Amino acid sequence: MNEPTFSVIIAVFNGAETIGTALKSVIGQTWPAHEIIVVDDGSTDGTGQVVAAFGSRVRYLYQANTGVSAARNAGASLATGTWLAFLDADDWYYPERLRWHAEWIRRDANLDFLTGDYEYRRPDGSLISRSMEITEAGTALLRKANGAREAIMELSEMGSFVENHFGDTHTLSVPRRAFLGLGGYPPGRAVCEDVNFLIRLCARSRRAGVICEPMGVYLIHPKSATRTDPLRAQRLTVEALRPLRAELANAPAVVRQGYRGRLRRARLNLAYALLRQRKGVRAVGAVLASLLEDPGVSAVRDIVSVALGALHGTVR
Repeated sequence: MNEPTFSVIIAVFNGAETIGTALKSVIGQTWPAHEIIVVDDGSTDGTGQVVAAFGSRVRYLYQANTGVSAARNAGASLATGTWLAFLDADDWYYPERLRWHAEWIRRDANLDFLTGDYEYRRPDGSLISRSMEITEAGTALLRKANGAREAIMELSEMGSFVENHFGDTHTLSVPRRAFLGLGGYPPGRAVCEDVNFLIRLCARSRRAGVICEPMGVYLIHPKSATRTDPLRAQRLTVEALRPLRAELANAPAVVRQGYRGRLRRARLNLAYALLRQRKGVRAVGAVLASLLEDPGVSAVRDIVSVALGALHGTVR
């Protein structure tokens, strides 16, 4: 019997106000974590003191500020569990998060990775939505599950998942060996580092387990960097995705197709962000790149939409 052990890695930067809740949610799992590793990425607040209050239940590493990817990778290098799970310091797990994945791994050792649903919530606790119900890939798997908790995502379904994924870092479980073999998260990426890794993971996977019930909470901050500066966020998203084109040259065709769709959507979102700042020429240039790389109806439609927006001063 394959008995999985989970190393839970929490990267944090100035998270003193929230990391206690995150840690309690891991400690309270019905399937105990093999270890909890907190990588403090140069915090200047009281994060270290909050973590210290949990004593020997948590391994704590402090490093100079080098970004969330480097922090997660550092945690993975220290981990001794056979599987890795991640959590951001302002989010939290529901009590069955690890158990649902662990028991499935015990039954099916051929899963390449596992993921699942989660809830988007506001700081006041109110529910916004669930991640699977707002994406095509997620709704397709919910239909496939037909009320069951579990659904297998086959390779043929991963293109849609790559193009517009549900789930997120804190619902992902990946074998430590596979994570290290892929080189972990891309260092130096402040946005979309999780999608970059997920696409590379899908490129080497054939079967993934999906839990179709919420496994945790992703907290939406109205004042987060991605919302206060959407232009920068969209630009960094394109920059994080673009280098994967060469790396995926030998990936399964369905993954390459999903990647191209993901990059096209990212460029379109960048164009819309540019239009909102009345930068019409740059907006058209953002989507023109998709037409040059992957000529097709979708790329032409994007250019027409952005060009009309530039001419009339409107944005979808």
